[in-house]
Amino acid sequence: MKNIRNFCIIAHIDHGKSTLADRLLEYTNTVTQRELQSQTLDDMDLEKERGITIKSHAIQMDYEYKGEKYILNLIDTPGHVDFSYEVSRSIAACEGALLIVDAAQSIQAQTISNLYLALENDLTIIPILNKIDLPSANPEEVTDEIMNLIGCEYEDVLRVSGKTGEGVHHLLEQIVERIPAPVGNPDGPLQALIFDSVYNPFRGIEAYFKVVNGSISKNEKIKFFATGKEYGADEVGTLKLKQVPKKTVHCGDVGYLVSGIKDAREVKVGDTITSFDKPAAGPIEGFEEVKPMVFAGIYPIDSEDFEELRFSLEKLRLNDASLVFEPESSAALGFGFRCGFLGMLHMEIVQERLDREFNMNVITTVPNVSYFGYTKKEPEVPILINNPSEMMDPSTMDRVEEPFIKASIITKSDFVGAVMTLCIEKRGEIVNQSYLTSERVELIFNMPLAEVVFDFYDRLKSISKGYASFDYHPIGFRASKLVKMDILINGDMVDALSSLIHDSNAYYIGKRMCEKLRELIPRQQFDIAVQAALGTKVIARETIKALRKDVTAKCYGGDISRKRKLLEKQKEGKKKMKQIGRVEVPQSAFMAVLKLND
Repeated sequence: MKNIRNFCIIAHIDHGKSTLADRLLEYTNTVTQRELQSQTLDDMDLEKERGITIKSHAIQMDYEYKGEKYILNLIDTPGHVDFSYEVSRSIAACEGALLIVDAAQSIQAQTISNLYLALENDLTIIPILNKIDLPSANPEEVTDEIMNLIGCEYEDVLRVSGKTGEGVHHLLEQIVERIPAPVGNPDGPLQALIFDSVYNPFRGIEAYFKVVNGSISKNEKIKFFATGKEYGADEVGTLKLKQVPKKTVHCGDVGYLVSGIKDAREVKVGDTITSFDKPAAGPIEGFEEVKPMVFAGIYPIDSEDFEELRFSLEKLRLNDASLVFEPESSAALGFGFRCGFLGMLHMEIVQERLDREFNMNVITTVPNVSYFGYTKKEPEVPILINNPSEMMDPSTMDRVEEPFIKASIITKSDFVGAVMTLCIEKRGEIVNQSYLTSERVELIFNMPLAEVVFDFYDRLKSISKGYASFDYHPIGFRASKLVKMDILINGDMVDALSSLIHDSNAYYIGKRMCEKLRELIPRQQFDIAVQAALGTKVIARETIKALRKDVTAKCYGGDISRKRKLLEKQKEGKKKMKQIGRVEVPQSAFMAVLKLND
């Protein structure tokens, strides 16, 4: 056990985590030159295309130092704020963390957020300055910032280049020297923490775990604490680039388990595996349930595919434990699921993965957040509102509370004014403003989560020319004056477009939504009214003009009454059509509502 080191890599998005992981794999000869490619651990097409890590990836490396052989278990984690749950799970399975900071971009908001996650779990931090080979690198200034952030000495900050490999050998030595070996009782009852799981269509569900106490052997009878179900360990082993079966995975090591589980709900990430014959007294503590931030409805385009969509989402949840969903139905779209996501990028990735991995064409409704409603009858009992359609009648309602977040934005001092204007426009209250250096400012705001859900991140990036970084965490609920806005198309309410918004924004958002829908809904043979309404009061209206077929084309000359007769007939037809005609709302209309400022 003393020769095992478990560590993860944490950093802001695009600071070179996956590239540095490639160098570590190359220098420990874990991967041959032929197998090595850029972002080796990122095995999803989506990850390679976008150049971001979506899933955390575990891999074992063998390393020899001062004549002794060491096992290094590395977990590469995502850097985007939406995937912070993946990071928290990886941190729970490690004793140390490599904190990577880009020498050109300096410390960003997510760097600080992930650092606090690691410190809460008492991990040993090794600060690393990456990309020192870049001409724009500013190593001295950034080293000072790292020293101020974590209170270390100048020589503690390692300087490496993931691209050229400079300083990587020294980093490997420091991992062995500085990161402590895992602690646990090798002879005690088995306790293993599940930190990830994947679905294999041939072998069922594969769980990735870290053995905290005891050891797990092949064909041993095991039990899961959360579900109380028993299984046989058909295969256990460690994770190289491919899985390596072993007879036993010992205390302190990271490995995988295949036990023929077919039902996705039986493997819960954060659960504890124990032996059936000699069970442990209790599960491993300190693991938090995921809290979704953004909710949206996902519906199959063809209602017959509902069950298919359920299976797809269950399989996807194995790879992505932060996805939560429950069935719901909509008058406009039929049966579907109410899904909870950690943010907008997370929602986009789930939609893309459903399409690519499961061939599911889906319609996604307007995202919203959860609110608490209180009635006049019981003003102390909160009622959870996940969907605008669940909003209570205004006559019985006492108040509505919405979730607030503490947002941390780090930007260049030139853009402070523009960033502040944006945050105040989104109903934010400034809490603190501090200069990290003469050039870089950290702004802390308390803001309603509902305002951040839509286009906040895109607008923040555009007004700061890409220099602002953003991170947030929830701080509870506050009472707010919210109204439910409905969209009526041809007099029929489209419940998938309903939204809960602040009273002060209602007229502006209603008008913009009607204008957007007028551009996107195809024209019909009759006039279509697009209206935004608060209860029975219409606050905005746009009309989609009818397509007019030229019915008089066949009349060459003759009396005018012939033409008039045809036009009257057409008029009657349009009137009838308006009463019975149905308007199909395209998928682009649901998504365009998110980009009202374009």
